Amino acid sequence: MKPLYLTIAVILCVIMAKAQTNAIGHTEVTEWQYGKNGALSITYDDGSRHQFTNALPIMERLKLPATFFVITGGIPGSKYHGKFIGRPVKEIIAETATIPTNDKNFLERCSAAGYLGYKGTITYVTRAASMYDNPRRKEQAFKLMDEVYQKVRNGDFQPGYQPCDEVLQEAGDTWDELRRDAAKGYEIASHSITHASMPGLDSVNIVYELEKSKEEIKNQMGEQYTFSTEVPYGYENERVMQIAYKIYPALRNRMPEPWLTELDRPSRKTPAVNKLDYVQWQRECNTHSPLPLMKSWVDTAVKRRDTWLVLVIHGVDGLGYEALPSTMLDEYFQYIKSKNNNLWIATFGEVTKYMREREAANVKDTRKKDRILITLNHPLDKSMYNIPLTLRTNVSAHWKHANVKQGNHLQKIAVANDAGGASVQYQAYPNEGVISITGS
Repeated sequence: MKPLYLTIAVILCVIMAKAQTNAIGHTEVTEWQYGKNGALSITYDDGSRHQFTNALPIMERLKLPATFFVITGGIPGSKYHGKFIGRPVKEIIAETATIPTNDKNFLERCSAAGYLGYKGTITYVTRAASMYDNPRRKEQAFKLMDEVYQKVRNGDFQPGYQPCDEVLQEAGDTWDELRRDAAKGYEIASHSITHASMPGLDSVNIVYELEKSKEEIKNQMGEQYTFSTEVPYGYENERVMQIAYKIYPALRNRMPEPWLTELDRPSRKTPAVNKLDYVQWQRECNTHSPLPLMKSWVDTAVKRRDTWLVLVIHGVDGLGYEALPSTMLDEYFQYIKSKNNNLWIATFGEVTKYMREREAANVKDTRKKDRILITLNHPLDKSMYNIPLTLRTNVSAHWKHANVKQGNHLQKIAVANDAGGASVQYQAYPNEGVISITGS
């Protein structure tokens, strides 16, 4: 049994903390934009043609944003295309006749295998990279490399170059169309130059795939579209991730933030007890995901206060991996839209920026007579982290409305009253000057 003085001390601390929280002027940044219960991002991989011709019009009708991770090298007018950075491939081919593939030469051989001047070799690269990513299957990856190079030496392939299916499925996409879609609020982001299977590439070729795809998007779309990427196949290979972190601010593959729990696509876990501020919960919408199951993911995000549901879509109407019919997507998107009051539906990049801004934010409040003054700052790169945060400030219970002014922007907001007292909720930009609140 605790001594009485300790019990009293604990009670006093709780009362004081609550009083401080309810004090006039006390300001908090809401967990999600507009004070919503959770967040949801619709993302598409590969940029297959039907995503834009069949799925995007549905989202446009419902006014739903989304992020499209596109393969840049296959779009007409692109400057950067797939190639091997390294020694002449003839030297590598010749060496394979006498030196078996091993840990010392695998990455070079796998990087070069798609660019030996023959059709059909890309399939071997994809399979071998997947095997190499699994320590138990490395020997199988080595044997597969030996097989493809032996076939090249034997002349078993037709001359030429054949990209992977994902690149071929982009046929019809243009940069002009992507710029128009971006102007409507859709995020266009990188999915590499060739949809490369990067655990099988050496460092210089990984850098080429990611850096030049980013440069292509910058040149074609503008700097603001170089924030997000998804390394193809959803790989979280540590060597690949360490390279990608240095090139892109946000990776859908992995975001190792100290305040974020990640449940990626293969995970069978659902958001449960979470000790961190946020949960990023990735779910793949495919032919193995019945519509009631997909709706239940949305319901879970609504019920919790910490969950960011990231939906991953590939094929649409028979084109692309695990293609879903657009009629099913239409029903699903309508269901998502019906939860708009409780869910912040935004692009992958926007949600990432909001969370990072909130976690880095420094909020201070002072009172001067009948005025509340709020300063909101963060140390992040202002050119990149530039979206408003949602603030909630406690105000006098006698106020019916509050005038919130920051710079030249004025908001008149009705005062809300709940168990926490009287408050106003409003949008404000970090590092953009003092926020002044007066009542009426």
